[in-house]
Amino acid sequence: MPFKIIRNDITKFKADAIVNTANPEPVIGGGTDSAIYKAAGSDELLAERKKIGNIARGQAAVTPAFALPAKYIIHTVGPAWIDGDHGERDILRSCYETSLELASELNAESIAFPLIATGVYGFPKDEALQIALSAIQKFLLTHEMTVTIVVFDKGSFELSGKLFAGIDEYIDEHYAADTADTEYRFPGMNSRSYYERERSHLPRQQQKDTSLDEALKNPGESFSDMLIRLIAERGLTEPEVYHKAFIDRKLFSAIRCKPGYKPKKQTALALAVALELDMPTTRILLAKAGYAFSDSDKTDLVVEYFIKHMHYNIIDINLALYNHGLPEL
Repeated sequence: MPFKIIRNDITKFKADAIVNTANPEPVIGGGTDSAIYKAAGSDELLAERKKIGNIARGQAAVTPAFALPAKYIIHTVGPAWIDGDHGERDILRSCYETSLELASELNAESIAFPLIATGVYGFPKDEALQIALSAIQKFLLTHEMTVTIVVFDKGSFELSGKLFAGIDEYIDEHYAADTADTEYRFPGMNSRSYYERERSHLPRQQQKDTSLDEALKNPGESFSDMLIRLIAERGLTEPEVYHKAFIDRKLFSAIRCKPGYKPKKQTALALAVALELDMPTTRILLAKAGYAFSDSDKTDLVVEYFIKHMHYNIIDINLALYNHGLPEL
């Protein structure tokens, strides 16, 4: 997947470009900066950094990576948090944007970020993460690159706010560890009766979706056939969909061109989210790939929660999955 969050030591993470939270002046700072210098080779890296000189806050510059498992180190200078009224958010966003654009100019296929400015600079971690995700998502809508945020441990940031407030309650209410699920959840209920039952409880906006009716008229459709039809019905382009799903072009091409190709369940779910399908249509699309939603699968419940709330931002979904220790889409 082109975007992911992992727990690791960024100095040990393999990527074309590693981002360093640099000091504005060509000196070795603390935290991530110090760790990267030590791992790369302090003398060699500092000599290259001095050639660059000062870096303005929100800007970025590149050096070789030396002993790191990377080709480049992109040095960016984050904002020192004061009170949020001194342009800190704009500076932080610029750190991600300029670093990503520089990586693109270098033809990097992968880049790894720490959570910039959340250490000694004191930027609130939860807000810093949201800014990072927003900038990365915007970039990936038009670029092909694998972007990773590397955090040292789960406690490196905290999640809060209304976005995730109801997820735990939803899981607790619907999770059935010993439930044996069927393709349409209710034994003995066929696809059309299941669809009508589900749709009767949907908001009006979702009840207007007729794509499932069309799917049921074409029971022999493959996953690929249904996917391409849904893209066309929504007036979207294929790149719009696979970028929004954070699926790389090669994988989408395999789904598109290989007869009978069965994607992984996470991929099918990501495409359903990118298409902004309702739950009945999502279940049918999954069934075309040989999968079902299950009340005993917490990943399914998290995704279901977002779909039922018509929240189709896949980064937010993956962040919620990560926060619950679940595999991302």
